[in-house]
Amino acid sequence: MKSVNRFYAFVAVLLIFISSVAMTGCKRFLDTQAQGSYNLDNYPYPGGSGPYDQFIFAAYNDLRSFNVHSQSYISAMFRSDDADKGSTPADGGANAIDMDNFPVQPSNGFCNTLWVGNYALINKCNTTIIQVVNNKEIVAPDQVKAQTIAEAKFIRAYGYFNLVRFFGRVPLVDTGVTGNIPQSTAAQVYAFIESDLTYAAANLPLNWDPKFAGRVTRGAANALLAKVYLTQQKWAMAMAAANTVMISGQYNLTTTYDKIFREEGENSPESVFEVQATASAAIPSNNGVQYAQIQGVRGAGAWDLGWGWNTPSTSLEAAYEPNDPRKARTILYTSPGSTTIYGEALPAGLPNPRYNNKVYTNPALRASIGNRFGYWMNVRIIRFADVVLMYAEAANEVGGAANITAAQNALNSIRARARIGAPVGTLPDVITTDQNTLRDAIRQERRVELGMEHDRFFDLVRWGIAQTVLNAAGKPNFSNARDVLLPIPQTQIDLSQGVLTKNPGY
Repeated sequence: MKSVNRFYAFVAVLLIFISSVAMTGCKRFLDTQAQGSYNLDNYPYPGGSGPYDQFIFAAYNDLRSFNVHSQSYISAMFRSDDADKGSTPADGGANAIDMDNFPVQPSNGFCNTLWVGNYALINKCNTTIIQVVNNKEIVAPDQVKAQTIAEAKFIRAYGYFNLVRFFGRVPLVDTGVTGNIPQSTAAQVYAFIESDLTYAAANLPLNWDPKFAGRVTRGAANALLAKVYLTQQKWAMAMAAANTVMISGQYNLTTTYDKIFREEGENSPESVFEVQATASAAIPSNNGVQYAQIQGVRGAGAWDLGWGWNTPSTSLEAAYEPNDPRKARTILYTSPGSTTIYGEALPAGLPNPRYNNKVYTNPALRASIGNRFGYWMNVRIIRFADVVLMYAEAANEVGGAANITAAQNALNSIRARARIGAPVGTLPDVITTDQNTLRDAIRQERRVELGMEHDRFFDLVRWGIAQTVLNAAGKPNFSNARDVLLPIPQTQIDLSQGVLTKNPGY
């Protein structure tokens, strides 16, 4: 396999660093078996796939990396008002505590891990594209080449979307860049992401054979594109991209809210993009991701299910309307008499009063696999409900009677699914046609529908209300002038020999 032998210096150094610290679940592709990947029976590639999969699966595998969707990614989520650090007061040290309370220092190791992990992911995508374009030893139809490049561009766009939302100005590295390069503006990064996703949407399939569960689709590309447009307040474009997903016939809201987050709900019609993870008694962790473990109940013995990080806040607890079933499915209480979704009585003495119930694992699976830590749990990145709410928000902002009615209908479809099984009168339809009032209702619905997932902090920032909300929620150190972005890691500034510069306020 050819390698990218010319890469800007500071990223190259960091990729060496990655290999020395990566968790065992982040092995090279051929040493692991992700869902839908090769095994001894179907190598070099199974029917319906292509000869470049040995390269693109390396990028998929990096989505499970500890440096992409585990400790640092989760710590960045408890910057919002929905979650607290959890665990014990000192656990995680300054790296975790500062993420919760602000300010985050340029020396913060979690910032550096986010940078390293996402650039490693991008590098795998660039390697794939180079192989498709330049490797003359592999013969494949143009359609297969275009589809492989589309997969790589989707994943690359996702990595850059993480980076630009975390850090703002970041270096743009594609297949032709050499040398140590400065940061691009956020606008330039967003334009690059849009270009990658537009290509992906045009060249990815609507769906895959079930043997390739989790490979990205046209719907995933348009959904991520809608989120990119929404972040930039490109309302009409966000509305159109979300609508493309909604009318594709590939997704729906028929999966109950309770089932979405169970193992049996993985890759359901609700799923637009989720990171795949597997485990078995023979391989309990190496093909998985630590996302569930880091947020699992922190206890002893059989109740040592994880680190206990990212716990639901009292602010989120108070956000739900009466009898909203999503509250119980999002917040796992540990008070006396509390039980899990599987009827288990929680023990006394757990260090936190609440845990993230959306990552709670099936005890039968824990027993059969011989592992308590949920490495097999997929990470839901984009759900169909998120797409519907993006459509609702964008349509309302575009305005006009027809669009406001469409926004209202989309919003109410989410509430209708949420109230299934609840007492009559729970979560009644929103009837307002006032744009401002409907805007508030959509924002509130995003919070409770997507609680403890990944977007709350970014939503607050793009709405321009982060300081007001976070200060009121008990995070008085948050400052709009500094904390809407993480600091550029000092390690990266040093490696770049000063080519990279600090973010404002740091």
